[in-house]
Amino acid sequence: MKAKKSLGQNFLTDESVVDRIIEAGEVSLGDNVLEIGPGQGFLTKELVKKAGKVLVIEKDEELAEFCRKNIVGDNLEVLEGDVLDVNWKQILAERELLDFKLIANIPYYITGKILRLFLENEFQPKILVLMVQKEVAERICAKPGKLGILSLSVQYFGKPEIVEIVPREKFDPAPDVDSAVLKIVVENKSRLEPGEEKKFFRLIKVGFSSPRKTLVNNLSAGLQKSKEETEEVLEKIGFNGNTRAQELGVEDWKGLIKFL
Repeated sequence: MKAKKSLGQNFLTDESVVDRIIEAGEVSLGDNVLEIGPGQGFLTKELVKKAGKVLVIEKDEELAEFCRKNIVGDNLEVLEGDVLDVNWKQILAERELLDFKLIANIPYYITGKILRLFLENEFQPKILVLMVQKEVAERICAKPGKLGILSLSVQYFGKPEIVEIVPREKFDPAPDVDSAVLKIVVENKSRLEPGEEKKFFRLIKVGFSSPRKTLVNNLSAGLQKSKEETEEVLEKIGFNGNTRAQELGVEDWKGLIKFL
């Protein structure tokens, strides 16, 4: 079956990469796995062998039917639908699969939406292993000095790491960019209370509102506080007036909430 460009389809063809994805997901027979966009089921076939239950959601009607006919496993269920539109929480709850891991080779243009969909809610996967654009994976895993809204948002919910860089020739058809296997281990031990969490994300957006300006300028303008007062707050958490938003890590932003 030919990939459909309109759906952002690029089928993975390298078995060694599949092995690394499953290894990264720490998949065992006791696990429930949700796979989004299985394509021709290249990864799905191996997941069925390794996991306890595998639930697949595929937007393409033809590919969903292809997987049903060509992948054998009593522990597999293939549903047709767009994960961005279906009530996936209800689907998982009805099947008693809310304790799950998310593994997917997703269309790159919906990477941000997928991350928000599965991280910003009460039913998070324990582990996410996603095939994403290499550049996006690097942004997500950035360290202080190169942080942005995307990296801080992901790192607030869990610990991301790049498992492997996947050259474009490992796909059919080959995409225009190299890819990366991104693993995120969800960690909620230090998650803020809902009200504080809203403040946290609002503060980050204000801090990055004008990337060329210092954090003092962005925060004082966005929060309607004096520069002097804002600079004093930054000094309390170990920074100064020349600090820029990309230099602060997750815990630093949490610290700012207490003062601003």
